[in-house]
Amino acid sequence: MSMQADLIADRRRMRRRLTLWRALGVLGALIGVLGIGYAIGGRQLLPVGMDQIARVKIEGVITGDERTLRLVREVRRARSVKAVILEIDSPGGTVSGSEALFLAIRQLAAEKPTAAVVKGLAASGGYIAAAAADRIVAQQTSIVGSIGVLFQIPNVTRLLDTVGVNVETIRSSPLKAAPSGFEPTSPEARAALEAVVRDNFEWFKDLVRERRKLSAPELAEVADGRVHTGRQGLERKLIDQVGAERQAIEWLENERSVAKSLPVREWKRR
Repeated sequence: MSMQADLIADRRRMRRRLTLWRALGVLGALIGVLGIGYAIGGRQLLPVGMDQIARVKIEGVITGDERTLRLVREVRRARSVKAVILEIDSPGGTVSGSEALFLAIRQLAAEKPTAAVVKGLAASGGYIAAAAADRIVAQQTSIVGSIGVLFQIPNVTRLLDTVGVNVETIRSSPLKAAPSGFEPTSPEARAALEAVVRDNFEWFKDLVRERRKLSAPELAEVADGRVHTGRQGLERKLIDQVGAERQAIEWLENERSVAKSLPVREWKRR
């Protein structure tokens, strides 16, 4: 009888342990699913498919990297995203990278109402990204503008002369890889580079003129490379409103019929 009682007690303990491990397994699977949703979607955990406003951050130097472009495309394809807030804090970047991001945001804005909120800085390529949105909101002290194109290359010829280094170059033509920084820039190379800068500048100005609906005098006033505060930018039509994310959401609700009280969910690059 004693051995039978011990066997029954052992079986009960085994059943309790099995039940515990099953419960832990289910809990672990649930945590894993939530963790995947968090990693893919952003900080705020929401039920799958819940309608929302997506927040996408455009920060740092703009290079047109594939991760950022992929994120914009994912937000555009997500059926649960009913509107988008672009949170911009960027000093600019490459011309080609800014163009790629601009085109991706324009495709996004063609399908979902999109507002840009300038946190601290939207200069040069950062402003190009903001101009792709349907509306630009910036704080009074934010910096916007810097409409212009810059090309810089260090000239180290004097340094090389000092240390006694001579760089020998064999080119297929005089303008190949010019300017190089290892020799004085020739007038021909400077003229060729200036033509590239002017052409990109004209593209930039055309973009601002079209997106901000500026007249020729208004464009000339803002397209001299200078930066502007949010208040100055409002006066010169570079932004639409002084404010922050709350004002952008109010505009989406009042002007684009986005449902009130939708949660804002931050989407991150993977």
